[in-house]
Amino acid sequence: MVFNFRIVSDEVDNFRREIQIDADMTFLDLKNIICESVGYDKNQMSSFFMCDNNWEKEREITLEDMGSDSDQDVYLMDESILSDFIEDEGQRLMFTFDYMTDRSFYIEMKEMITGKSLKDPLCTLSRGTAPSQTVDMDEFDAATDAKAAAAAAAAAEDLDEDFYGSDGYNDDEFEGFDEMSLEP
Repeated sequence: MVFNFRIVSDEVDNFRREIQIDADMTFLDLKNIICESVGYDKNQMSSFFMCDNNWEKEREITLEDMGSDSDQDVYLMDESILSDFIEDEGQRLMFTFDYMTDRSFYIEMKEMITGKSLKDPLCTLSRGTAPSQTVDMDEFDAATDAKAAAAAAAAAEDLDEDFYGSDGYNDDEFEGFDEMSLEP
């Protein structure tokens, strides 16, 4: 069986790759063809995450065992067969290629082609330029700060002037309080 994956990025609008790979190959094979299709260094630390329908990360399949103290199972790319994790069309995954900034590709399994096999995975569609594999941390921090400032300014503009109430008080707001209760 052959899996057909579509890959997109939230950083580059016109970026898209489609990969066909045999279902009996490993996540390492998938990582390698993705890296080849975008010109990334295959030796950089990376992980796949199985995701739910809302792109929430669930199970991680990593390049190397980082010696986690967690009691969760560790799944390694070179030992994890695609068909053991991917069962349905529409299955969503993330491929995190930049751990420092948590940058990822979004992957969806678009089609299962039964009765067919592939010796080597291949990129069947290459559209747009991939985002750079790594970013300068100073530039990343500046961009993140600028986005946060813009979001805060937009949120402040959206608040109605009466959101916090008025500065004045009505006498009826103090009903039930006597002057004696305000003394220390």
